[in-house]
Amino acid sequence: MEAKPVPSAFDTVKNDRTVQFGERQIFITPAVEKSDGGPLSAYSAHFGRGERADLPAPYEEVWVVMRGSLRIRSRGREIVVDAGGFVQVPEHSPGELEAMDDTVLVCVSVPAH
Repeated sequence: MEAKPVPSAFDTVKNDRTVQFGERQIFITPAVEKSDGGPLSAYSAHFGRGERADLPAPYEEVWVVMRGSLRIRSRGREIVVDAGGFVQVPEHSPGELEAMDDTVLVCVSVPAH
């Protein structure tokens, strides 16, 4: 008999799965991955103030800013998203994000990766 999935809880605390991007103050902590067999991925991201990163490429994402503030530039447009705000990032979006403060995001992407 196949086991039925059950809800899982995650948080934004860095743990033994957290990956740091080089010497930069950017940390990604996976919560749900493709290997878990579902249709989506989820992770938390920590950006130190002033850190910049390119927008994601081959998948669609929704970000929830839990703490801090982000500036996002894409195709001549600039938006600022503060704690409590959501961002929808289409796949293959050009652009860049900048953490205006120490910032924590929760990211959900489709399809799973």
